[in-house]
Amino acid sequence: MTALLVLVGGAFGAVARYLVGVWLQSPRDSAFPWGTFAVNVAGSFILGATAGAVGAAGGPAWVLVLVGTGFCGSLTTFSTFAFETVRLAEAGALRAAALNVTASLLVGTAACLGGWALATVALG
Repeated sequence: MTALLVLVGGAFGAVARYLVGVWLQSPRDSAFPWGTFAVNVAGSFILGATAGAVGAAGGPAWVLVLVGTGFCGSLTTFSTFAFETVRLAEAGALRAAALNVTASLLVGTAACLGGWALATVALG
């Protein structure tokens, strides 16, 4: 049953990742990887909120498997983040590469913390 939850959540997360990436990257004339940045921040928020809600409400562990491991696991992407950062650096866009790393870590962590805090305050 656990593998099925991961599969279902992952299917939705992968499609969402693709659609957000296409939607955010195509209208912009920018080397910055906005699609990857957005899904990583959104996934961090969703994971923080889900974990906070399950913890505060004493929710079932399967929700974390479905949403956290499945959906957020396929929505977010460390490998693409790393690849796009290397690509920026190789193209000589060192500031954009540094901004990608710094902003992704800081904003992603803040989003996770914000989601957690919002869920625990709302349900706690």
